Amino acid sequence: MTTRVALVTGAAAGIGKACAMRLAREGKPVGVLDLNLEGCQAVVDEITAAGGKAIALQGSIVDRAQMGAAVDKLRAAFGPVTIVVNNAGISNFIAFEDLTDADWDIMFEINTKGTFVVTQVCLPDMKAANWGRVINISSSSAQTGSVEQVHYSASKGAVISMTRSLAIALGPYGITVNNIPPGAVMQTIMSEANKHRFQMPIEQLQKIIPVGRTGVPEDIANACAWLASEDSSYVSGQTIGVNGGRVVS
Repeated sequence: MTTRVALVTGAAAGIGKACAMRLAREGKPVGVLDLNLEGCQAVVDEITAAGGKAIALQGSIVDRAQMGAAVDKLRAAFGPVTIVVNNAGISNFIAFEDLTDADWDIMFEINTKGTFVVTQVCLPDMKAANWGRVINISSSSAQTGSVEQVHYSASKGAVISMTRSLAIALGPYGITVNNIPPGAVMQTIMSEANKHRFQMPIEQLQKIIPVGRTGVPEDIANACAWLASEDSSYVSGQTIGVNGGRVVS
């Protein structure tokens, strides 16, 4: 079987790092991409120490030239890129009445346009192979809404819609496109950017999650690995909620 080469964006830490490490454990060479090259190299070192293959890549996901150069480097190292995990993104909290045009534009620039650019740059390799996996990391906030995150929720909602349309457009080429909207992932909740905004103690949150715990990045990576595998070949255009059973609309 042809080796499937993966590109994971926003992979220097958190969910992106977990996805990169899990795919490498599955035997896939991985391009670890982030603005933080030092963080990428640390992830690569962990992967290679465990016997996997990976390369550190730096670039902005909205810069087509930078993404083209990064994908060229990954392709030269390991071969055509046929798995893309669009994880890179930004998030913040701003009351709706305080949002500026600039706040709105940058959120869509990174979260939505970035997903578009990276996928399009990698598409020729997938079409040539007549096989591909695109896995978009959206957000449960796009499903439920989020106080002071109208711009963020809207940008991630666009990623969900993009996923559905791409699944239809790319299916004839053997390419599946799905998205994972993470629920309450502990590392995200407890980040410096989020913890002062969180509305309830962690213990209270755990009580309303059916499985009785918050998530960890590896939970998202597990679903990502399945969506990147041969076993998911009849799954496309889907939203795979990884949220501990917490109901979302």
